[in-house]
Amino acid sequence: MQLTILGSGTTIPQPKRSSSGYWLEASGGTVLLDCSASAIHRILEEDLDWVNLDSVWISHFHLDHCGGLAPFLAGTKHAPQMKKREKPLWIFGPKGLEELIKKFDAVNNYKLFEQPFPLEIVEVELLEEFEIVTGLKAVAMSTPHTDESHAIHLREADDSTLVYTADTGFTNLLAAFARKVDLLVIEASYVKAKPVEIHLELAEAMHIIRKAEPERAVLTHLYPEWDDVDFEEEVAKFSPPCDVIEAFDGLRISI
Repeated sequence: MQLTILGSGTTIPQPKRSSSGYWLEASGGTVLLDCSASAIHRILEEDLDWVNLDSVWISHFHLDHCGGLAPFLAGTKHAPQMKKREKPLWIFGPKGLEELIKKFDAVNNYKLFEQPFPLEIVEVELLEEFEIVTGLKAVAMSTPHTDESHAIHLREADDSTLVYTADTGFTNLLAAFARKVDLLVIEASYVKAKPVEIHLELAEAMHIIRKAEPERAVLTHLYPEWDDVDFEEEVAKFSPPCDVIEAFDGLRISI
């Protein structure tokens, strides 16, 4: 697998970081993990094959994670490149996903469900395995962020593994969920003294990493305060048990 970070930031505009989006290439196809409004443009900037995208995963319904979904579907509906597409586009996410898209659609009767290709929407069940693209097995876990928020565990046919936490408050369950994965993509919104419980600060993210023992970890969903600190210096304070990488837009990681 190869992961391309489209957006390593948050909903707050930043010059160096766009909002959430992660492009995953697996042996059986491609998955877009979350779809902020900026992710659509970033896909093109990274020269990724958006016309043949197989699946989209929506972790929760905050706009910096799903706000690009309706514009993307409006684009696929009218793009000349899509006229010959026959394979379906699958959109996976929590309960309420289909209703969310219907509400986007109803704003101006965009007819987002009337695509040149089959559009399949799947609302996943917690901790029940599903195939997100051919050969790539997925399991979702509820996280303490919003009622519908999910982390996702992905396992490739060659047994390479990735966990993407998306936005989450602290829970030790994430450490068990991400146990011994090859890559843990974990939010670390704040350096310290987080103002809300529904995100992680660095110490909490590092605690989960230490308990999970991944091969590598990527800290992402970084608020602007991260721009004012030395990332490696801050992480080193916690004696990281593995390689801990700072996410940035355009970062590509082979798994």
